[in-house]
Amino acid sequence: MERRHVPKPSGKPDPTAHLSAEDVEALGRELDELRREVMDSRGARDAAYIRKVIKVQRSLEVGSRAVLLFSALPPAWVLGTVGLSVAKILENMEIGHNVMHGQWDWMRDPRIHSQAWEWDHASPSKLWKHSHNELHHTFTNVLGRDNDLGYGIMRVDEDQRWVPRHLGQPLWNFLNACFFEYGIAAYDLELGKHLRDGTTDDPTFRATARTVLRKIRGQMTKDYLVHPLLSGPSFLHTLGANATANLVRNLWTHSVIMCGHFPEGVETFATESIEGETRGEWYLRQMLGSANIHGSTAMHTMTGNLSHQIEHHLFPDMPSNRYAEIAPRVREICGRYGLSYTTGTLPQQVASAWRQVIRLSLPNDVPPRQAPAAGLRAVARTVRRRLRRR
Repeated sequence: MERRHVPKPSGKPDPTAHLSAEDVEALGRELDELRREVMDSRGARDAAYIRKVIKVQRSLEVGSRAVLLFSALPPAWVLGTVGLSVAKILENMEIGHNVMHGQWDWMRDPRIHSQAWEWDHASPSKLWKHSHNELHHTFTNVLGRDNDLGYGIMRVDEDQRWVPRHLGQPLWNFLNACFFEYGIAAYDLELGKHLRDGTTDDPTFRATARTVLRKIRGQMTKDYLVHPLLSGPSFLHTLGANATANLVRNLWTHSVIMCGHFPEGVETFATESIEGETRGEWYLRQMLGSANIHGSTAMHTMTGNLSHQIEHHLFPDMPSNRYAEIAPRVREICGRYGLSYTTGTLPQQVASAWRQVIRLSLPNDVPPRQAPAAGLRAVARTVRRRLRRR
């Protein structure tokens, strides 16, 4: 049996061309065995881990909100804001994201189950699970199928068609980072697609939009009305603290996700390449379409262990506390099969992802110093085409 290679329009070399079909399926069997080994060994240690993280997160949030009742005092404002920021990050990353992946469903605990969990986020859990678990993790980095590639607002690969609006994507990316939870809610709602297609009057879309707006209203009422009101004379200070904590959480989450998906060295795949895809080829795509961050145990916890993005994409329903222990084995498998294992420190990966965002805001093969002129020419061509259509 021979492998079917689907070249990309950019002509980028296939990093898996040296592997035969037998190699790929052997790799798949190794990864299947690794997954089986870990999943069969789940037990009390793993259950104790997630329960401890939830207990710490809830204690930290309640304690921080209590301190912020006195946020008119600068030390209380700083302590409460830092604590609330960490609590919100833990809730979204290590708890919410991973619980909704079904990583802890095996415990049969109705309080820690993917079907019951609702997170501290603008996007309703049911909507997020569809766009993230069902679409992104199935079509990871497949051009035209994985909407997480640039979230529909950015160009993050040479094989995506360049249009003049991409010149502004460094700005869009920064704004998206600041308001990330709302950007994700709009993305999960497929708001951009419905606006482009003129289908915002569709009954299903309108019903889903009302659900999202109710969730946002509840989140904003909690953070920007109820909690500040409970602070009495510290109302404005608590309001500012909650806004700051949400901003910190958004910036951190956005940075972690960029590091796992957009740095240099991460591969994308042609739509045709997944036709008839085998289990081994799916594994191969997950390994090459992801990047890791190396650092301390605390950093891994704060990223929801998405610092092990390669391992997470390979085994999205594996308990997150197991990613660190299997990472050396996954890296060894990559090395043995001649595959890249993209990793770096947090600053390195953030910088690399931003370089990609800036570089790909320009047409292919346009040096940065020529970008302004190239951009103006492209805008002029677009305007002329639209005028001719009229």
